[in-house]
Amino acid sequence: MRSTKTVVLAGASGFIGRYVRSRFEQDGWAVRTIGRKGAGSSSASWNDDDALTRVLNGADLVVNLAGRSVSCRYSARNRTSILESRVRTTEALGRAIARCQEPPSTWLNASTGTIYRDARDRPQSENDGEPGTGFSVDVARAWETALDAAATPETRKIPLRISIVLGPGGGALRPFANLARLGLGGHMGDGNQKFSWIHVEDLYRCMRFLHARTDITGPVNVASPDVVSNHELMRLVRRAYGKRFGVPTPAWLLRAGAVLIRTETELVLKSRWVLPQKLLSAGFIYRQPELGGALQQVAKGRV
Repeated sequence: MRSTKTVVLAGASGFIGRYVRSRFEQDGWAVRTIGRKGAGSSSASWNDDDALTRVLNGADLVVNLAGRSVSCRYSARNRTSILESRVRTTEALGRAIARCQEPPSTWLNASTGTIYRDARDRPQSENDGEPGTGFSVDVARAWETALDAAATPETRKIPLRISIVLGPGGGALRPFANLARLGLGGHMGDGNQKFSWIHVEDLYRCMRFLHARTDITGPVNVASPDVVSNHELMRLVRRAYGKRFGVPTPAWLLRAGAVLIRTETELVLKSRWVLPQKLLSAGFIYRQPELGGALQQVAKGRV
C-alpha cells in the first residue's frame, strides 16, 4: 500500500502557493505542480492536457490556487486576465480529472470571501450569506460555476471562499502597512467596515483538515472567527509596525490616491464579514485565531 500521500498544486508560484508547497513537503507529502509554460520546475503546464492528466492521476488531493493577482488596478485588460486565469484553469483541471483512471479524492479550488455583499449588519455564513454585486463578485461566481460544471463524480469538489490571507512575505497586508509607515495609519473611510482574514498557516491546515473530513461538502468559508472593524485593524497594524498615531484617510482621498496603495480601494473599503461556520461546526482549531498576534508575527517576519 502506498504510504506517501500526493498533492497536486496548481498555481504554486505565488505567496500562498510557495508557503503551502513548503508545508506539504515538510509534512511528508509528495508534491506535483502545475504552472505556466516555461515556469521551470512545474510537473505540467496548462497547455498540455495529456500532461495534466498524468500529473493528476493517482494523486490524493488537488489544490487549485491559479489566478492572476487582484492586487492591481481594474483596467479592462486586467479584468479579462483576472477572470480568464481563474475560469480557464478550473475548466482545464476538470477536463483532466475526468480523464484520470485514478482521480484525486478531493479537489479544493480557490474562490473568495468577496463573493458576499458589503455586510455591516450580520456575518455571512455558507448557509445564509448573500452574494454581492460588482466585478469581484462576478469573478467569484464564474469561478465557482466552472468548478461545479466539472464532471468529476469520483472527486469531491470544495470551493474555498478565502478571506484576506496574512503571512510573512505576503502582499495582502502591504497597503495597510505602507499607509501606517507614511503616518496615514488611521481608519479608512468611516472605519466601520469589517475585516475578515486568515493566517496562511491556518489556510494550509484548513486544506489538510478538509481533505480528511470527507463529510464536508460545498463551499467553505476560510476565515478566522476574529473579525474586526477597520478602526481596530488599523490600531493593530500601527502597534505591529511601531506607529503610535495615524491620520485617518477619508474614502474620497483613498479613491483619488489609489495608485499609492497600488490596488483597488475595494480592498480597504468593502466590509467583509465572513463567518467560517462549517469549519467551526466541524471543530477546526486555529493556530492563529487572533488578529493582533498574527500581525505582530507577520511584522517580525516569523511564521
